[in-house]
Amino acid sequence: MSTMQLQPLPEAVAQLEELWLLGQPTLGHLLEFVDDSVAGSDILDRRALVAEWRAANEYCQQLERSEAGIALDGRHRALDPGLADLAAEVQAHPRFTEAYDTLPTEFGMVELDRLIVDQVHVTRNHVEAVAARIGPDPEPRTLFRHCFPLGEPEARVEIREVGAHRYVFRCPSTDFRFHEAVLLKPGQLQGYQSFGAIAGVVGLVVGFGCNFLSAVRVGRRHLLVNGYHRAVALRSLGLTHAPCIVQTATCVDELALCTKSRVSERAEFYFESARPPLLKDFFDPKLRKLFPLRPRMRHIEVSFEVKDYLLSE
Repeated sequence: MSTMQLQPLPEAVAQLEELWLLGQPTLGHLLEFVDDSVAGSDILDRRALVAEWRAANEYCQQLERSEAGIALDGRHRALDPGLADLAAEVQAHPRFTEAYDTLPTEFGMVELDRLIVDQVHVTRNHVEAVAARIGPDPEPRTLFRHCFPLGEPEARVEIREVGAHRYVFRCPSTDFRFHEAVLLKPGQLQGYQSFGAIAGVVGLVVGFGCNFLSAVRVGRRHLLVNGYHRAVALRSLGLTHAPCIVQTATCVDELALCTKSRVSERAEFYFESARPPLLKDFFDPKLRKLFPLRPRMRHIEVSFEVKDYLLSE
């Protein structure tokens, strides 16, 4: 067995807290999350939690009347021309060309408060860490680079060989994922020496998602797709707008190309209801609740099989 540790992982993970929007569907999803992830869930008063959710849900119904149409009134605007060179740099990057190659796409400045959200929880610790890195009153170019980072992620990764043809990748980031299996040519390898000539290489790629702040526009409504922790962090710093990649969708089939299935399956809720959940709700004391999380670590195990045949053809 061998271990390749890109950055040392701490023995103990600091206590994490998840900030959750109560009152949004579904209640069953919330209770499932509590059972699976919340520290002390075995002694948590579920009846009291359901009562909290019910009160928040009734408040959401009040907001549907008092803030009807608010998602239509977002003061979104064009990107500052002074940032055009940075936008061009992002557009030329492989992460952009691979992730945004299907729907009409543009850069703009979105109003954070009026962004519709389908992800109803974020990790408080991560939000605060992002806010600390950005700092108060960032310069426009600095803010742009934080919204569209082109460098390598800072998340710690550990890789272990756990058996013949089996490897485990460990990382605390929830954005950690398997990418794809890919066939590489010998010329694409660097620093590898073999005992013989190389015919080809099969790579099993593990890494992170495209970490760009992005939204999808349907009519006059904008739904945040990627960058939830960053968007909440920016709002916590007092910023009202942020640079964002905006894709345009005109039907459910197009929504399915750029959002999670729960959005395309409930498109009417997000894009036609009087008052869908908004980013500003994360700052409403009547809707937000903090849950202590159990220590967690994302594990991705990859394995492969080799068969050698000699056949008469």
